[in-house]
Amino acid sequence: MGIKLNRAFAAPLAIVALGLGALPASAQDSSTDARLRKAETEIRALQRKVFPGSDGKYFEPEITAAQPAGAVAGRPSTTAVTDILARLDALEGQIARLTSQTEENTNAIAQLGTRLGALEVTSTAATAANPPIAAVSQPASTVVTPAQRPAAATPPPAAAPTGPTAQRLAAVQAIPKPQTDDAGKDEYDYGFRLWEAKFYPEAQQQLTLYVEKYPRHAQISYGRNLLGRAYLDGGKAAEAAPWFLKNYQSDKQGARAPDSLLYLAESMIAMKDTKRACIALAEFSETYPAVASGRLKSQYDADRRQVKCN
Repeated sequence: MGIKLNRAFAAPLAIVALGLGALPASAQDSSTDARLRKAETEIRALQRKVFPGSDGKYFEPEITAAQPAGAVAGRPSTTAVTDILARLDALEGQIARLTSQTEENTNAIAQLGTRLGALEVTSTAATAANPPIAAVSQPASTVVTPAQRPAAATPPPAAAPTGPTAQRLAAVQAIPKPQTDDAGKDEYDYGFRLWEAKFYPEAQQQLTLYVEKYPRHAQISYGRNLLGRAYLDGGKAAEAAPWFLKNYQSDKQGARAPDSLLYLAESMIAMKDTKRACIALAEFSETYPAVASGRLKSQYDADRRQVKCN
């Protein structure tokens, strides 16, 4: 009888105990859900501030409202919330560490820039105080003894003046330039006077000006021939030959075309080109037989004696 009474009272007590034990878990789930909803609300507010747009177009929130699911046997109901809080704590810690590292790097870079600026200022001041001396550098590992020191280099000889001397300029200026109504003839006559005075470089320049400025002048055959002679007499046979050839080919009946052909042979002789010299002499005798036996006979004979032609 006593045992039955005990069992009758035990059953209601067990039910009450189970009910009391479930109350803390229910209260804990309710508190966790409230915290989670609060966190989600704050995150959404932050998203709306940083990424405008309420339709989720610009940013898809990583935390969404929890979907109802059946309870998993053997796992407490607070596991998901605990994981979320742990992940949030870890992210906040990483952000804090990155912020600290960025500040340290920025400070280090600023200090490095300050040191480099100080070094540049010091280097500039040292260079200004001690200008570099131009000298042949010795290898760092070589020790030069007094016996090994090279003798002082002798100064190079003074370079010869490249331009005409004052005396030559005065002599050239002393040659008057004609002033007539025929400007082309004045240019040619001035070049002739320079050549006649043996100022060959000046004559070359003056006669080049004449043949380029007055290519159809009445004395152009004289001008091209004399320009070739100014080069040939100045020791420049290679520069003279083209002018002689041009004067002959431009007008074979020109006043100085025979002369140019003969001087072309002399230019080839000066250049040791016997074959072309013989060709020019043969062309001269065939084209101008009267001149070869008349006005230019002595010059033609002298040129033939200098070369042996077949």
